[in-house]
Amino acid sequence: MSETTTAAETAAPHRYTAALAADIEARWQDFWEKNGTYEAPNPGDGPLGGDPEQAAKPKKFIMDMFPYPSGAGLHVGHPLGYIATDAYARYERMTGHNVLHTLGFDAFGLPAEQYAVQTGTHPRTSTEANIIQMKAQLRRLGLGHDQRRSFATIDPQYYRWTQWIFLQIFNSWYDTDADRARPIEDLVAQFESGERETPDAWGPWSGLSERERADLLGEYRLAYASDAPVNWSPGLGTVLANEEVTADGRSERGNFPVFKAKLRQWNMRITAYADRLVNDLDGLDWPEAIKLQQRNWIGRSEGARIAFPLDGDTVDVFTTRQDTLFGATYMVLAPEHPLVGKFVADAWPEGTHEVWTGGYATPAEAVAAYRAQAEAKSDVERQAEAKDKTGVFIGAYATNPVSGEPAPVFIADYVLMGYGTGAIMAVPAHDHRDFAFARAFELPMRCVVEPSDGRGPDPATWDDAFSSYDAKIVNSTDESISLDGLGVTEAKERMTAWLEEHGFGEGTVNYRLRDWLFSRQRYWGEPFPIVYDEEGTAHALPESMLPLELPEVEDYSPRTFEPDDADTSPETPLSRNEEWVNVTLDLGDGKGPRRFRRETNTMPNWAGSCWYELRYLDPENDQKLVDPDVERYWMGPREGQPSGGVDLYVGGQEHAVLHLLYARFWSKVLHDLGHISSSEPFHKLYNQGMIQAFVYRDVRGIAVPATEVEERDGAYYYKGEKVSRVLGKMGKSLKNAVTPDEISAEFGADTLRLYEMAMGPLDVSRPWDTRAVVGQFRLLQRLWRNVVDEVTGEVAVVAGEPDEATLRALHKAIDGIGQDMSALRFNTAIAKITELNNHVTKLPEVPRSVAETMVLLIAPLAPHIAEELWRKLGGEDSVVHRDFPVADPAYLVDESVTCVVQIKGKVRARLEVPPSISEADLEAQVLASPAVIAALGGAEIRKVIVRAPKLVNIVPA
Repeated sequence: MSETTTAAETAAPHRYTAALAADIEARWQDFWEKNGTYEAPNPGDGPLGGDPEQAAKPKKFIMDMFPYPSGAGLHVGHPLGYIATDAYARYERMTGHNVLHTLGFDAFGLPAEQYAVQTGTHPRTSTEANIIQMKAQLRRLGLGHDQRRSFATIDPQYYRWTQWIFLQIFNSWYDTDADRARPIEDLVAQFESGERETPDAWGPWSGLSERERADLLGEYRLAYASDAPVNWSPGLGTVLANEEVTADGRSERGNFPVFKAKLRQWNMRITAYADRLVNDLDGLDWPEAIKLQQRNWIGRSEGARIAFPLDGDTVDVFTTRQDTLFGATYMVLAPEHPLVGKFVADAWPEGTHEVWTGGYATPAEAVAAYRAQAEAKSDVERQAEAKDKTGVFIGAYATNPVSGEPAPVFIADYVLMGYGTGAIMAVPAHDHRDFAFARAFELPMRCVVEPSDGRGPDPATWDDAFSSYDAKIVNSTDESISLDGLGVTEAKERMTAWLEEHGFGEGTVNYRLRDWLFSRQRYWGEPFPIVYDEEGTAHALPESMLPLELPEVEDYSPRTFEPDDADTSPETPLSRNEEWVNVTLDLGDGKGPRRFRRETNTMPNWAGSCWYELRYLDPENDQKLVDPDVERYWMGPREGQPSGGVDLYVGGQEHAVLHLLYARFWSKVLHDLGHISSSEPFHKLYNQGMIQAFVYRDVRGIAVPATEVEERDGAYYYKGEKVSRVLGKMGKSLKNAVTPDEISAEFGADTLRLYEMAMGPLDVSRPWDTRAVVGQFRLLQRLWRNVVDEVTGEVAVVAGEPDEATLRALHKAIDGIGQDMSALRFNTAIAKITELNNHVTKLPEVPRSVAETMVLLIAPLAPHIAEELWRKLGGEDSVVHRDFPVADPAYLVDESVTCVVQIKGKVRARLEVPPSISEADLEAQVLASPAVIAALGGAEIRKVIVRAPKLVNIVPA
């Protein structure tokens, strides 16, 4: 402590300092915890029932996206959203709402497992220690969470219900006629009664064996196991969902190469909900950018399925441009298309172009070599707009169904099995990739969409394809159909009708969305409540056996491989615990005890966050997923929220097609099955920005400690060496992290809260500047001085009434701050508080009524100092449940407004007039004004146009 500081504190021993802030904050945090200040009662008399008067208030359910308890702890960027939701929740309590606001921990996943592999520490041990540390950091920020409702996804009583939900999904199917999920027993009953026929390939239900019936039901279940192409990451030792693979074909976590492999894995049939997932976005209050990402990811496109005859069979394609069918001059199949092996010729047909063969003696050799080449590429690499297109002819010709012309069939890696049918009709004159392929393989092109850019009608003279939805169809007529002269939309309709009439296809809808790969070859995740009998048939564990807890294993790591070694397959940690894997169980199905093998994959880290909003509602319920009345109260549909859901959900936009899409899917299944009333989990979504920080790097590109960098003459130096500076993320690895503990120790948590909220709009990223924090600290010091005598520590306010100017400043601030708080505009709310506080600072004496109002206004943002000042002002209760101030409309109207007077369109005078002045009075006052009389110069007046109180326009004769 410096001599100056010591002298100042001696002269003003009750000044608001960091030390005093720390004392105040600790005391009030203890008070809130002891008195259950933030406990939100459920309706009724259940375990979390309580004050019926409070439960009768209108509700607000406010949530943050699940935090992961990292061992690195929090930096100041992490609590940005938490502080915002806390301030909003406090405001809503003060405006008469029963507010549910709490925070749990998304604690399964890869980081804890990797730490366990490195250190030998059990993932639960390290995760629980991290949770304790994070809870302490969050508590210090004064966050008003209902601690009774907090949990971690690793709690067995939590993941018991995650497993239970999985079984509900496993034991259900999507009835397209009813457009909802139904119990699988209903489907079985339909098969048994004959109401629904089994698919032709299976034969009658009565003739199927138990294993065959199980396999058939697997074709319908919403959770099913299948042998399918998956994203295999040898470097991680696990498979990944499509959403977990980056645009350059690498793992989102760890940045390892990802390869296609065929493995038996669990999947969720999210594709059954594709239409509802798209359509129901319209009723959600979400950022349009997030809605667009989901719509694009689901990728619904309307078009037609077209069957191309080939050697007595057909190859189906899906296209959104059936209007260009006359221009289809060849076909391309994905290399892995199952019909390639059937149609590949024994020898090259006569007249085969040499470039089509790839230099191989037979089509079979060419196809085998090309398939091997394609398997080595990721889907992203295959879809890249490469200049050179590759492929080989399979030696067979399909028939264009409308023109009757032969269409050579190729395989090429730019066609994927994951979209449409895995086969395309190539219209090279009007598709850029097809054009490039046709040029490379000397294939014919036919113009069927009239170019509107001046190019000629012969594609042979073009540099690239002509693609347009706003052009006329040409060269598309034969004896049975003519599209010539039609626009695209009408031509598509006519061609679809022709296809359906002639049996060559039908109008249909296709989706980019694929089923959700739900297996992970990890240890630290929820075990599947599934066992397999000796025939390999999957059986659900009865509810009485839940939770199925994770067993102990000696080695937590899945078997990993060289990142580039694609010829590998998973080996899970759970498979090494033979005693746990191989068990004798009585499943209660009347067959007695039998030997089973447990599923040794675990669920992905997304599972626990697919439904955690429901557990917040009723965390102590061990009989039901959630009490129906409780769920209906907090999340049920209501006016303006037709699908129900959380009232406000705040988090980063990086989860647009991961967590948010998955959670919506689970909610819809649970809603269909009657377990919840809400069909959407989150009604309003708000994406907060990011707090950034400068990253300093040396000549090697290595980050150096930001706190040790010096600035000299506009350059930056670390230990005498010049370093570069760029604005980026904040984090431990970048050596630029600032912890909330540091700022709280130097200024207090209330100052940190104010600074983070004042930095800018909540949804915009902003750079951290520790030097600027002091501005909010000074605001609190001035507020403190306006209420407390720094020498005596006594309240310094007076009993008198405020003057007119102060009342106007006060009520304008109340009105503006209330509007800002309700709209999450915390930065502008703080600016208005600062402006009001500055006004009050200039008063000779501070009226008690003004001081009390100011304390209530700042309470949602700086709750600790507000509680302390409220108590000093004589308040016996907490500010948390006090009413937020209400503005008196009489003081919101300006005392006068400026009226602009125009003569011949030019401003000639400005008058200060009462805002309520009548048009007649305003006209008389303007015409009597010396400035107006002088400007008119005695001219006659033809017309006076009055727009009271702000404008008068005079038109001379």
